[in-house]
Amino acid sequence: MPRHLKTAPGLPPATQTDIADTVQIMLARLRQGGDVVALDYAARLDRWTGPALVPPAAFDRARALVPNPVKEALTYAHENIRSFALAQRDSITEFETELRPGLIAGQKLIPVNVAGCYVPGGRYAHIASALMTITTAKAAGVPHVIACAPPRDADGIDAATLFAMELAGADSVLTLGGVQGIAAMAFGMFGLPEADILAGPGNAYVAEAKRQLYGPIGIDMVAGPTDVAIVADHSADPRRVALDLISQAEHGANSPCWLICDDAGFGQAVLAEIPAQLALLPDENRAAASAAWDAMGEVILCETREEMAQVADSYAPEHLHVQAQDLDWWRARLTAYGSLFLGSDSTVSFGDKAAGPNHVLPTSRAARHTGGLSVHKFLKCVTWQRVEDQALPDLARASAVISRAEGMVGHALAAEDRLPQTTPPLTRRVG
Repeated sequence: MPRHLKTAPGLPPATQTDIADTVQIMLARLRQGGDVVALDYAARLDRWTGPALVPPAAFDRARALVPNPVKEALTYAHENIRSFALAQRDSITEFETELRPGLIAGQKLIPVNVAGCYVPGGRYAHIASALMTITTAKAAGVPHVIACAPPRDADGIDAATLFAMELAGADSVLTLGGVQGIAAMAFGMFGLPEADILAGPGNAYVAEAKRQLYGPIGIDMVAGPTDVAIVADHSADPRRVALDLISQAEHGANSPCWLICDDAGFGQAVLAEIPAQLALLPDENRAAASAAWDAMGEVILCETREEMAQVADSYAPEHLHVQAQDLDWWRARLTAYGSLFLGSDSTVSFGDKAAGPNHVLPTSRAARHTGGLSVHKFLKCVTWQRVEDQALPDLARASAVISRAEGMVGHALAAEDRLPQTTPPLTRRVG
């Protein structure tokens, strides 16, 4: 039976109702007032009074400001993310099959026309998020990708973020954050087309705006606070495990970080290492990570690796990092995670920034039923069918019989209208 070496007291109850009400009011105002209201929110909430649509000169400035090592690192990451996304695109194909003689059906892949990609700001400049969302949409074949990000300072969007947006292939960029940024992409403001789907992480207001808009507009997911679970046995390095936990706690006080282990001595060694790893961080980062570890950190002790796997599956973490022996067993056994990191030389930081698989992942146990952002989110997998003469009798008769059994006479009449004058008995498919 698992037991805790450290429990998570948690944070005060969230004011989700207040957030939902605020977002509902904002979206209603933005839908009615359009560009003017969006610019008003930008001025009041982000202190941005410049143009919403980023002009070409701003991209030129960003390219000049970003140091070459950062450009090279972003280019490296972009190549990996694009290559992985293209491989995903190739993993699903169009096809045509003859189900019975004369009954032909198929599958067609159609990219959405317009994607809206939100790039968060806030405490950190989330440069890599620009690559993850925009690159993936372009790899899916989306003709027009709109991206938006809040202003970092009086000059607008952070220069490296803007460089990454251009590198990833954004067709239009808006200096707008929060609900107004989401609304601008969804409602087609500032002369841009309406987005068919919205993607990208953001704060609670951004997530709520996406949730309320979902239906006629697609979304990647409703994301909550980022989380990480590390599964470690005695072969792992307590110092490295502590560092990996703290690196994700850096996101903020509401970010859960869990250690699942099978050795009490190892678990205590990790706990002892946490203060030393926290001390490596700058003051602001340390404050965020300390708050997360104190409120949301857990250390769970299990008796067997199967029990460890069961706990990991029940937590369904966004990031699941295995630092244990027999990695093939873990990869085959584990079933609920956003992205899996295998071995002590792997780290969530690689996946967050540059490895290639997408870092927009399901949180709050949503990994029980879905994976992360991929080209598939930007593709409509639609079907088609065609009926030739030899298939008509059986297909029309079966459809009519089922329709009448359901009480849907109109459906039956439409099917029977296709019946030839002389209809043979319904035949069974052979083989």
